[in-house]
This record gives sequence, C-alpha cells and structure tokens, in this order.
Amino acid sequence: MKAFNRRSFLQGSLLAGAAAGATLSFGAGRAMAAETRLRMTWWGSQERAKRTQGVADLYKQKAPDVAIVGEPLAGDAYWTKLSTQMAGRNVSDIFQLEPSTVSDYSKRGACMALDPFIPKPLDVEAFGAKMLDLCRVDGKIYGVGLGLNSFSMFYDTTVFAKAGIPVPTPDTTWTQFAELAAELTKAAGKDQLWGAPYGARYAYVLDVWLRQRGKTLFSPEGSIGFGVEDAKEWYAYWEDLRAKNICTSADLQTQDQNTIETNPLTRGNSVMGFTYSNQLIGYQAMMPNKLGITMVPQAGGGAPSGHYYRPALIWSIGATSKNGEAAAAFINFFVNDVEAGKILGVERGVPMSPKVRDAILPLLNETERATVDYVNLLADKVSAYPPPAPVGSQQFDRDVVRKVADQLAFGQLSVADAAQQLVEQGTATLRPK
Repeated sequence: MKAFNRRSFLQGSLLAGAAAGATLSFGAGRAMAAETRLRMTWWGSQERAKRTQGVADLYKQKAPDVAIVGEPLAGDAYWTKLSTQMAGRNVSDIFQLEPSTVSDYSKRGACMALDPFIPKPLDVEAFGAKMLDLCRVDGKIYGVGLGLNSFSMFYDTTVFAKAGIPVPTPDTTWTQFAELAAELTKAAGKDQLWGAPYGARYAYVLDVWLRQRGKTLFSPEGSIGFGVEDAKEWYAYWEDLRAKNICTSADLQTQDQNTIETNPLTRGNSVMGFTYSNQLIGYQAMMPNKLGITMVPQAGGGAPSGHYYRPALIWSIGATSKNGEAAAAFINFFVNDVEAGKILGVERGVPMSPKVRDAILPLLNETERATVDYVNLLADKVSAYPPPAPVGSQQFDRDVVRKVADQLAFGQLSVADAAQQLVEQGTATLRPK
C-alpha cells in the first residue's frame, strides 16, 4: 500500500486520534493553496482512515489542482458534527452516509442530487439500476454506494476451538444461538466474558428478527412496522439470556457506541457479536484471534432469512457545496479506479463496480476474501431491499432502541413496559410520508 502523504496531516497522529474517537482533520499546509479544495468527512476505524487517505494521495497525483481535506470522526461525534454543519449550511463537500440515513438527510436538505453528474463525471451506470436505486430517494439519486454488505454475526474462532464447540452456521437458529451462548460462557470461565452480547440494543438485528416473522422495522409509509406483542417477544428473548448470565452485562453493553472499538467482541466481553459484514477487516485488525463470519441467527422452519443486500456505506455531496462537479469527479475515481480499489479492498463493502471487483478479488487476503464469500453466500437467501428509512430513523435507533434496551437491562422497565415504550416513542420519533 502507498505510504501516507505527511503534508496532508496536521501535527500529531491521525491514527492514534481516530482510534481514540477524537475529532480530527487533516489536509492543511500547502494543500490549502490548491485551486480546488474539497472537504471530506467520514466515520470509521483507523484502518478506514488509512485506506481513505491512500486514495486521496493517489488522486492528488492524477489531479494535482485538487486538495482533499479529510475530517475523520468516530461514533456519534460524526452525527453531532453533521447536524451542526447542517444548521450552519456548511456540510462537507463529500460526506459519508449509510442506508438508514441517506433518506433522512436528503429530505432534510443535506445532500445534493447527483443526477446532473451522471454519467459524467460520475460514471456509475455499470453498477446496474438496482444498485443505483439503493441510494434513490423520491426519484433522485442522493448518494453512491461504496460497496455491498449485509448484517452478520462475527465470532472468535479461537475460543470456540479451545472449548471444543462447533461454530455457528447460516442455519443456526435463535434457540441454538442461546445454547451456544450458554456453552461458551461456561467453557470460557472468565469474569466479564460471555458467549453473546445483549442484542436488544441493535436496531439492525431487530430488523432481521422482524423480517423473519413477516414484519418490518418501518412500514412503507415511514412509521413503525411492528406492534407491542412483537416487541415483547424480542425483549423477552434477550432478558432470558441476561437472567441466565449468558450475555454481556448491562453496564458493559451500554458502553457500545456502535463503533468497532466499543463493541463487546473487540473489548473481550463477548465471544460472538453482531455487526455489518464489511467491518470484518476493521474488527480483525483489532483482535489477535481469528474471527469467523456467518448469518444472524435464523427463525427456522422455512422462515425468511431476514437479510437483504444493502450499500455498506455511501458518499454524498453536500447540498451547499460550491464544487459539486469536482466532488462528483473524486467520487467517480473512488468507486471506479482500479488502483484506488486495490487500496480500498472490501473494507467499505464488496465494490459495486464490476471492473474494480474483478481486479481486486485475486489480491484479497484471507479476511477480505471471507467478506466476499459471505456476500456471495447470501445470494439466494436475501429478500428485496426495503423502502428508504423514514426521517427520524437515526433518532429512533439512538434515542429509542438503545435507551429503552438499556433501561430494560438495568431493571428499570419490565418487558411489557419496554415493548410499549419502544412502539410509542418510536411512533412519536418518526415522521411518516
């Protein structure tokens, strides 16, 4: 991989700061004198920062009159800063979104419609209409998917091997998952190490659970797609695991801020963990033991898998950017250039571009290849991509799903009360069409 261009960093260590979750920026100094200056903001691990900077350096060689000023952030700090930028009409030229937020932020006026830039300078037609539709809201394209992924479950293969317990498979049911959690917790025999996380906090796992049962997280109209009885069943499952002391304790689980660094799996508090398939690279970089990847547990009995393909992450252009065309040209390079693809690998998902995908597949290491194999495994198991998440979906995840689960885990709510609050507060938070 190409070495970092140190001129594009401020004084200090980007990687150390990113790992610690600090708000950082780079791209100062002589780059400021360039003809066109593009601010680019994203969240993610130090591995992502390293790869992103590598592509920015490569682009500088091809477009010396363009300076990419990176502003990587960690966890919820990213969304806080984005909200501040929106209020000040100062959103970065290029910024990162995800499937659950592209509809919300485009409807709130943060994103520039990309249709005028397609096919030049943004040539994404080779992705296929279905892939482009993943970022289409109200008939317009507001982002470019950087790769495909889906929901997944990671597990520490070393702990499984030492315990002599077979690893989970795509056919593992929720009942079997609970049994595995019990066996692993007992076999590990360590304080603050459990077989499973307290999964009630994860909206995307709830999404899978509901889809396996013919329900959805959000309705097509943009409201709650499930009822109180569905939520009771969900919470009862996780409370049973907590009562049996086979999932992460409340005080440790609440430290998970939906980042790789704070997940119970990387913190050594859980043998299994839920996350997105493209993040295997970032997780593995933080863990000495080899990780395995498989599907979220299944309902069994021929029920749907609950999985669907989704754009792992998305580049959007700020609605107030004065350099929309230059930003689109950089995004085009990011997703279509083969050399850029070799730097990025599959850390942001399996590339959408067939040309890039074919070029990098032979070069992938074992961990990277595992993410591709996993996406291929799902080919005959996924269902249709759901409608865009409604406005308020991010607040629903952060301020309702996580908080209600935390109150339940700490014994401040009963299962019935938690289910009622999830539906009522969720309904109040979302803004249907």
